[in-house]
Amino acid sequence: MSDFFRLVFALALAAMGCWPTHAKALTTCTADSTALAFGTVDGSTARDTTGTIVVTCTTTAVSLLSRVRVRMCLNIGTGSTGAGQTNPRRMTSVFGDPLQFQIYRDPARSQVWGSRQLPGIPTPVMVDLEYQVLVLGGGASTPPVTMHARIPVQDGLASGGYASSFAGADAHLEYRYAEQLLGTPQYPATCVSGGSGGNTTSFPFDVSATVPPACRAYTTTDLDFGAVPGLIDANRDGTSTIAMTCTGRTAWNVGLDNGRNAAGNTRRMRRGVDYVAYELYREPARTSRWGTTIGTDTVPGTGTGSTQTLTVHGRVPAGQAVPAGNYSDTITVTITY
Repeated sequence: MSDFFRLVFALALAAMGCWPTHAKALTTCTADSTALAFGTVDGSTARDTTGTIVVTCTTTAVSLLSRVRVRMCLNIGTGSTGAGQTNPRRMTSVFGDPLQFQIYRDPARSQVWGSRQLPGIPTPVMVDLEYQVLVLGGGASTPPVTMHARIPVQDGLASGGYASSFAGADAHLEYRYAEQLLGTPQYPATCVSGGSGGNTTSFPFDVSATVPPACRAYTTTDLDFGAVPGLIDANRDGTSTIAMTCTGRTAWNVGLDNGRNAAGNTRRMRRGVDYVAYELYREPARTSRWGTTIGTDTVPGTGTGSTQTLTVHGRVPAGQAVPAGNYSDTITVTITY
């Protein structure tokens, strides 16, 4: 009888030896992100866009049902063209022109998304993930984490394509995981300490925007030749201005038509059936007529992103005798870019 019990006891020990009290698991996490594409902007109004990051964690090398908890930090730095700038961040064109933008953690765009490695904004987005691993391993993904981005109102933009790249230290995931065969483990203390293990990986993404050639904010002043007593026996000169704002590097041409009362190419002011001839010029000497033919008699220029003002030089030539009264004309300004 005693031999039988010794045999059963030995078999029980052998059976128990087949099931370890703990199975070492290996958890790895990867992250994928979408681009932040702002499209076309001109700096006169703010432009918003969003992107998403999804983290997927998998656990292998377990032989029983297990629960895993992962604590992670999504860190975003200054980007390839940030030049150390975090508030705001910036994109650049191929000419090095800057375009400011920012990435936020909240839809209201009030909390800047940073990185533990940035002294100015050490504020990554923290995410916790819990899942159950089946017999041969498994994993889970986080819901999409949204990046809320904005280009603020800004002056002085130059036309062109703008970009910045985030990779490596500028877009990296830090995580720690805890796994347990029975029950649910505690979350690691932080995304870089505690738990069973952890690692760091990157989630590269690009930021882009386009500033098209454009001119806006047009203003003009009237050209007043004043009062002429009787015969116009001397040239009467006057000036007016045309102001506009064009994005930097925008090539433009400004033309002036012949007005509403022209006779051929002779501009005229009108009062009823009477006319006073006058002319508009591109320079103070009043020798270069201002017309509408690009490359011949228009005024060319290049936008600076700030207000640019052109002067129209007008003249009523001497030798005209017309009845007294108020004479006027309307000129159409054409800006081609």
